Amino acid sequence: MPIVVFVLAVAVFAQGTSEFMVSGLLERIAVDVGVSLGTAGLLTSLFAAGMVLGAPAMAMAAGRWPVRHSLAAFLALFCVTHVAGAMTSDFAVLLATRVVAAVTNAGFLALALAVLPRLVDPAVVGRATSVVVSGVTVACIAGVPAGTLLGQVWDWRAAFWAVAVISGAAVIPMWTMTPRAVEAGDRPATQESSLRKEWAVLGGRPVRTAVLVAVLVNAATFAGFTFLGSITAGLGEVGGRWVPVVLVLFGLGSFAGVTFTGRSSDRHRERIIELGTSGLVLVWLLAALTAHTLPGVAIMAAISGAVAFGVGSTLISTIVQTAAPAAPRLAGALATTAFNIGAVAGPAVAALAVDHTGDPAKALWCGTAFTMAAVIVVRVSIRPVPSATAAATTGEPIE
Repeated sequence: MPIVVFVLAVAVFAQGTSEFMVSGLLERIAVDVGVSLGTAGLLTSLFAAGMVLGAPAMAMAAGRWPVRHSLAAFLALFCVTHVAGAMTSDFAVLLATRVVAAVTNAGFLALALAVLPRLVDPAVVGRATSVVVSGVTVACIAGVPAGTLLGQVWDWRAAFWAVAVISGAAVIPMWTMTPRAVEAGDRPATQESSLRKEWAVLGGRPVRTAVLVAVLVNAATFAGFTFLGSITAGLGEVGGRWVPVVLVLFGLGSFAGVTFTGRSSDRHRERIIELGTSGLVLVWLLAALTAHTLPGVAIMAAISGAVAFGVGSTLISTIVQTAAPAAPRLAGALATTAFNIGAVAGPAVAALAVDHTGDPAKALWCGTAFTMAAVIVVRVSIRPVPSATAAATTGEPIE
């Protein structure tokens, strides 16, 4: 595995930390910049929106530049936005830095995923994808708690400085380690199809199915994860003290799931998706049924993290591998957008259920419903694909 893949994972770790750590710093930010807590919440919601919209937009723009230039530019700008955010006391400026950070984050992740098939041997693309995605899971385990701790010990600006340092430190190694050979197919003159033609890959059932299943699986994942702390805190006096532990268990499980499936997805991709989505229905159902006990919450946090992120990372690599032959510049953007649509839609739907019932455990039932829908999509897709369609999309069915 080329070292540059691990450098990409470090950059994704910094970006994942930035995306999720703000939720633990909102109260301090609100007080410091003089806005309400609800207004400060725009820092997280607009970041998510920027991730969804930024991936395809930045992938299309970056397709006109060599890979090394694009990756370095995205990461350097991401670093600069955190420096600017750490130095400002104006909420409007801080909000603008979060939007720019989200767009550059989305562009970097989309391009990093899209370039993997050119960085590694085709037989280990799935494993390389799991390494990059593990940056997000490690961010959940270590980065987010560390960022929150920095905010508590010093102030929220210290967490922003830490992200800036880590992302900035990765720019030069990434630039020097990215082989010039991967730039050969990046220039417009060598492209056989336009970016508009690349969007046609969504017309093929294999890519369309993988994207839809990825949205549903990640919607379930983030519906459950978003309210996991509230579920734990509601288990009586002891529950509040267990919130960090349960969140770490979820993160450890997710890292284990990504690592395990990453070693197997290149050979058993279809089986992981078929069995994994079906298994997730049972996992989220058991999590919902045991949400009234601390052992049940703790155990299912680890299990749900492992299965959800294991299947989710396999779906991400599936989108990249299936779409890349026909859409080399948009393949990573499709995977990134699917991931983030799920990350936005899942908590939004779960929030409606939680607000309506007053019970945060209803988020786990929403996770069950999302994964049931994913199973239906997978089952419907298991039909012979006409050869003409397969040739048109130059991809493989995920079944």
